[in-house]
Amino acid sequence: MMPKYRVGIGYDVHRFIALEDGMGSCEIKICGVPVKHDMEIEAHSDGDVGIHAVVDAMLGAMALGDIGQHFPPTDLKWKNKDSSHFLEFAVKQVRDKGYSVSNADIIIVCEKPKISQYRDNMKKRMSELLQINTNLVSIKATTTEKLDDIGRRKGIAAYAIVQVQRINWFYFFFNCCFQRLVR
Repeated sequence: MMPKYRVGIGYDVHRFIALEDGMGSCEIKICGVPVKHDMEIEAHSDGDVGIHAVVDAMLGAMALGDIGQHFPPTDLKWKNKDSSHFLEFAVKQVRDKGYSVSNADIIIVCEKPKISQYRDNMKKRMSELLQINTNLVSIKATTTEKLDDIGRRKGIAAYAIVQVQRINWFYFFFNCCFQRLVR
């Protein structure tokens, strides 16, 4: 019998690298949102630590391995790929197993950039990608108080925990039919 709830945890970290021109700013992606920063992220894809951590949490909840198994960094077709593609894949895997995302809790760990001004947009984007309400997505940020490489602004990390729940197919079918009737 399939359990009603499953939980997975994910973690991702990426190194910052100096801009090629040595000055100015660029945009990095965090939780699907462009964020201004004075450094780039070293990564095979777009390096979105928030999305990568959520993907690993979802795959873990379903016992489907990790992001590197499905999207290996040695495969050139994933080079510079928008991480939303990976999250859409994970959502489909969860659905195909008869589950849907209940909620997601994400922690971004960095000294800079500051996350607070982007938090609402991140929640909105993640809820769209996860196909859940924004009040079911939590995005928090913390620093390491200038300790370790992240504290010395050499990188950024993210932790995520995701709960999925078995889909009640009767309710799902009824809700879909009702939505079509009211349109």
